[in-house]
Amino acid sequence: MTGREDQTKEDEDSGAIAEAGLLGRWIDKGGILFAGGIVVSMLVLLNEVFLRYVFNAPTIWAHETTIFLCGAAFIYGGLYCTVRDRHIRVVLIYDALPDRVHRIFNVIISLICAVSSAFFAWAAYLMVLRAAFRPDGSFRLERSGSAWDPVFPGAIKVFLLGVLVAMALQFLVLAVNYARGKR
Repeated sequence: MTGREDQTKEDEDSGAIAEAGLLGRWIDKGGILFAGGIVVSMLVLLNEVFLRYVFNAPTIWAHETTIFLCGAAFIYGGLYCTVRDRHIRVVLIYDALPDRVHRIFNVIISLICAVSSAFFAWAAYLMVLRAAFRPDGSFRLERSGSAWDPVFPGAIKVFLLGVLVAMALQFLVLAVNYARGKR
């Protein structure tokens, strides 16, 4: 392949890698929802600017909504990059190794990432316990404390926990499929 053909192949949007399995394909399809959230947050901010500077009638909900939507998209972005194999890696040694060793490295890296994601999920679980439950055990999501007072702080913590659990599972799927040599 020439450099140009190689570049074109790299630029193609092929979705989740084969090793990501069914879970990876679901995660990949979910990316459009969070991309839409970024667009919605832009529209919310445009609306806020218009209302504030044209009608001198700012809202109390625009900034917190935008922060929530963008935060959810950024959190999901890590999971999304995992299934597309688009994360940042140092390839100085990796690229010089034969394919068989790549496979072994991919299994080891995926297992380490699964364990790390599981530890972060545990930390998020402890955070969710405080953000979603009162001391008496009743359910009540943490609120922002602003004039609008949405449940976004508690909701984003629950979402983070879900994403980290999904990421740990996804890394396990990747490790198994790399070990099996699935392509």
